[in-house]
Amino acid sequence: MALAEPDPATADGPNQTVDGPDPGPDRPAWLPRWFWPLLAAPATVWLVLLFAAPFYVILCVAFGSLNPIFLTPLPQYDPFRWQFGTFLWVVRQIFTNGSVFQADFGHTLAYVAIATTGTLMIGYPVAYFISRHAGRFRLAFLAALLAPFWISYMMRMLAWISLLEPDGYVNRILAALHLTSSPPAWLDGRPVTVILGLVYGYAPYMILVLFGALARIDRSLLEAARDLGLGQARAFWRVTVPLTRQAIVAGCVIVSLPMFGDYFTQSLLAGTRNTAMVGNLIEEEIQSSLVVQGASLVIVMLVLLMMPMLYYTRSTARARQVLGT
Repeated sequence: MALAEPDPATADGPNQTVDGPDPGPDRPAWLPRWFWPLLAAPATVWLVLLFAAPFYVILCVAFGSLNPIFLTPLPQYDPFRWQFGTFLWVVRQIFTNGSVFQADFGHTLAYVAIATTGTLMIGYPVAYFISRHAGRFRLAFLAALLAPFWISYMMRMLAWISLLEPDGYVNRILAALHLTSSPPAWLDGRPVTVILGLVYGYAPYMILVLFGALARIDRSLLEAARDLGLGQARAFWRVTVPLTRQAIVAGCVIVSLPMFGDYFTQSLLAGTRNTAMVGNLIEEEIQSSLVVQGASLVIVMLVLLMMPMLYYTRSTARARQVLGT
C-alpha cells in the first residue's frame, strides 16, 4: 500500500503557516505590520516640525541673500537658487590667521577639550563611589546630584559670580590658606573661569552616564579577576575601565555637544572678547543684523558636531559586533 504524501501546509509542524509574510525575528507574529510605524509617528512628526523644518529654514537663510536697504535676511526656499558666497566667506575666515572667527573657534575647541576632560576626571571617581561604596546612601547621593537641575542654569552661574568676586568666599578661603597674596580677579575675562563654569555646569551629566554603566557591572567579574591574581588597581584598569569604555565615550559626547554651543557661561563669568566662544560669536552676528553669517556659522557648527556623533555611532556598532561574536 502506498504511503500518503504529507501536506505541504503542515510539513514543517502544526504551528507553521504558509499564508502571509514572515514576521521576522524582531516583530512578534501577533503584531500587525503597521504597529511600530504608527507608534513612532508622533515622535516623527515632532522631529519634523521642531527640528527638520527649522533647520531647513536656517539653510535657506544661510544660502539666501540680504535686503540691500534694510539689511534683513531674504531666505531662499528654492534649493536650486541657493547662493553659497557668504557661507564660503565664513569658512575662509575660520582658516584665516588673526581673524575673529578663527580665534573664537580656537577658544571653543580648547575650552571644550579641557572641560570635557575635567568632567571625566571628576565624574568617574564620583560615579564609582556612588555605584560601589555608597551602600544604603546611594539614593541620597543621587538626589543630591540631581538637585541642581531644579535650579535654573542662570541662577547657578549668578551664584558663582558671587563666589568669585574679589571679596567672595573663594578668595577668602585662598587668603585664609595663604595660597595667594592678593585676591585673583576671577571675573576679569580669565579662560580658567570659563572652563570651571563649563565643568560645573555639565559634570552631572557625565556622572549619571558613568553611574549607569558602573552599576551594571557584574561584581563576579571583579572577584574572578582578584582570584586570578590581579590586585585592586590592576583589576580596575583591566576590567572596570574597559567595561565602561562605551559609557566614557557616551559621556564625553553628551557633555561636549552642548558645550560647543554654550554662550551663557562665558557671557556671565567672563564677558570679554578674548574669551569668546562660537556661541557668543553667533549671538553677536545675529544681534548686529548679520543673520546670514550667523546662520552660516550654525551650519559649520553642525558639521563639526557631527564628527563626535559619528564616532560614537561607529564605536557603539563596533562594540555590539564584538559582543555578538
